[in-house]
Amino acid sequence: MRLREANRNLLLLGSFTLLSVAAAGIVALLDPAPLPANAAPRSAAIQAPADRQAPVRIVGTPFVPNTNPRQR
Repeated sequence: MRLREANRNLLLLGSFTLLSVAAAGIVALLDPAPLPANAAPRSAAIQAPADRQAPVRIVGTPFVPNTNPRQR
């Protein structure tokens, strides 16, 4: 049984897709799960109070995107 020329490309695409999905599944199974993030809030002793924070100084002109390339 021979495959027609039109079906060969589809067979190649299908086999490559199946092999890629199988390889990704194997990697996903072997990859260790990430540790869950700690949901506990930070203690108040570590956080700085808002009145003690220094204001931020901005140096330079603010960025303005060039929406009209012909105009500089």
